[in-house]
Amino acid sequence: MGQKTHPTGFRIAITEPWRSRWYANKKDFSKFLVEDQMIRRFIKDNWAFAAIPRVEIERAGEVITVFLHTARPGILIGKKGAKVDKFREDLEKLTGKAVRMKIMEIHRPELESALVAESLAEMLSKRMNYRRALKKAAETSMAAGALGIKIMVAGRLQGAEMARVGEVRRGRIPCTTLRAKLDYGTCVSKTGYGTIGVKVWIFKGEYGPGETTQGLLPVRTRAERQAERL
Repeated sequence: MGQKTHPTGFRIAITEPWRSRWYANKKDFSKFLVEDQMIRRFIKDNWAFAAIPRVEIERAGEVITVFLHTARPGILIGKKGAKVDKFREDLEKLTGKAVRMKIMEIHRPELESALVAESLAEMLSKRMNYRRALKKAAETSMAAGALGIKIMVAGRLQGAEMARVGEVRRGRIPCTTLRAKLDYGTCVSKTGYGTIGVKVWIFKGEYGPGETTQGLLPVRTRAERQAERL
């Protein structure tokens, strides 16, 4: 039976950048990897309210640079930068190294799959009808400029005795097209009946020749692509 590969992992080093960027010898590699996992887990556990769907880590010597992509930079920075300074100090205590932080604002959170999944999980935890929640999330993303979206939820939906799967799809989701900018995110909704898994795929456009994470091109039809080859 065919299974879906992870859309981001499938495109790493082709059109998607690595989430951790550093070089280490054999002795230090495992230590750095564990440190990266500790940083990501700390951010997920303590700063979930700041809407941080993506964390990127770079290393240069004994300095760690953490790039935080957030839809709520004001909450993360705090008054006169007090919160982000405390955040940096906590990470320095955790790793024992100097930490620099760079905050990258997300201007359209409706197109970030992880944020859409979190929003949907919150609606389900408040006992909202899952069909209405799926439809609302899909229509919001499409109105924001998505070219396609697919959402799946699985679990005891509406408290049903037997777990089932709910799905909604709008537009195109080209999973195997490497030039497609396909964002994928997951979340878990905790309800009184148990947990419900949420998966979101969002198609934003296509990369042109030599392009990576910048300069998305509009989707071309099959006839247009064939005409280019002639």
